[in-house]
Order: sequence, then structure tokens, then C-alpha cells
Amino acid sequence: MSADESGARRLQVLRWRAGQAQQAEDWVAEEVAVALQYNGVSHAVMLATPADLEDFALGFSLSEGIVDQPEQVYDCEAVRQPLGIELQLQVATRCFEALRQRRRNLAGRTGCGLCGTDSLEQALRPLRRLPERTGWMVGSSAVAASLRQLRALQRLNRITGAVHAAAWCSPDGQVRLLREDVGRHNALDKVIGALARGALDASQGYLLVTSRASVEMVQKAAQAGVPLLVAVSAPTALAVRVAREASMSLVGLARDDDLVIYSGPQRIALEASANPSISLVTS
Repeated sequence: MSADESGARRLQVLRWRAGQAQQAEDWVAEEVAVALQYNGVSHAVMLATPADLEDFALGFSLSEGIVDQPEQVYDCEAVRQPLGIELQLQVATRCFEALRQRRRNLAGRTGCGLCGTDSLEQALRPLRRLPERTGWMVGSSAVAASLRQLRALQRLNRITGAVHAAAWCSPDGQVRLLREDVGRHNALDKVIGALARGALDASQGYLLVTSRASVEMVQKAAQAGVPLLVAVSAPTALAVRVAREASMSLVGLARDDDLVIYSGPQRIALEASANPSISLVTS
């Protein structure tokens, strides 16, 4: 397994275990600076795992509203530089001109998706309201099943213990797409990009993330047209408010058979299990 293929690197370490020191090999996650350039102009620099970068570039472009359709990204080339990787994207002229008007210069970090945003309007951009009904519901048992699959499919996290995952699941709880990254926002962008590249209808499933549900995670999911976001940790109050305004279903603290519904309960079918703990937050 090479570093390029896995997003990880094998290093020599000194391990202290059970009162004994020993030389050993260990896998550690790669983290590199990834610069996104649009039509030759630098827009954002994120610290990311150097895997699935085409998915990342397209997903970031869509979830940040830089382009409206995948077809507006004409080309994407990953160019390695001494200090990191440049993703050189060519986008439609109209999209590029709109981007220039926003005058954004992001300096991303793995724990912050809004660094460099220079106005409240940019940070809390308006979202389209999702349809109240989707034509399908997700059973609480299906959420539990997707959680079990997620743990089993996190190959990079299994060997490094240092990365987040995001997955897109069908309503029956099957994980259809999964991406990993040191940044939770990056993992979500990679899944959104993979959905677009595969011409899959994002509205016909739900997103599952291994992090808390921050407001930006809600914004990215809504921008992609996904009506349900499930997080293993809790959301913020702002994330809940934005999810409700966008008519998105938001589930947090999803662990084993337990979950808390913060928004959009009409899309969740609550089913009895051996030891359920299901809460509905209404205010």
C-alpha cells in the first residue's frame, strides 16, 4: 500500500506498551496543503488527505456555490508542488466572474470551514428550501445498519485512527459511497463530488458523517440537495436552526441503535429495537 494510494505513510516509531518499549512500524495519516485555483486564481488552501482529490475539487466547488452544475467545471488537474498540491480548475466564465465578485480568500484548517470569510452574508448564505416530502423514509434500524457498515468500511481510519469519514447511503441503510479525510468538511466535499461525478441523484439518499454537525456541514448537504444529514456527534444550535429553515432532516448522536432527531422528523421512521434510545428535539 503506497502513500499515494492510501493517504497514509508508514513510519518507524517507539511504542510503549505494558511497561515495555519496542521499535515498531506504524501508519500515520497524510496531511498536505491543497490549494484550489479557479481559472488561474488561488481561492482556498485546505489541509487535506491527498486522496480522491478530483472528488474534493468538484464537491468543494458545488457545496460552496462556486458552480451550480458539474458541467461548469471544464477541467481539473492536480499539480504537485514542493509545499503541497495545487488543484487547477477551469470553470465557466460566468461562475468565475461571480467568484471574483465575492472577494473571498479562504485559509482553511481541518477544524474550521469558514476561515477567511469576510462577511456575515457569506458565512450564513441563504439556502434553497428542500421539499418537505421526499417520497421515501429512513427507518431508525436502517440508520443503525449504515453506522455498522461505516465503521467496517473506514479503511484509512482503521490503520491510522486519525481521519473522518462521510458516506452517502440509500434509504434502506446501505452505504453506497464513502470517502475519508483528516478534515470532516473535506470528507463531505469528497462524497458530494463523487455523487456528481457518478451522476447520482443525491436527493435519493442521506449523508452520514463521523463528526459533529456544524452549520457548514448542514449548508454543504443542503446545497447538494440531500434532505437528511446524520452525524455521530451532536449538532450546534446554529446548525439546527439552519437545518429547520432549509426543511432538512438533521439527526445527531447516532450511535448503535440510538439517535436524536433535531429537525425534519417526517423523514425518519422510528422502529422498535432491543435497546433503543430515540429522542425528538422540538424547540
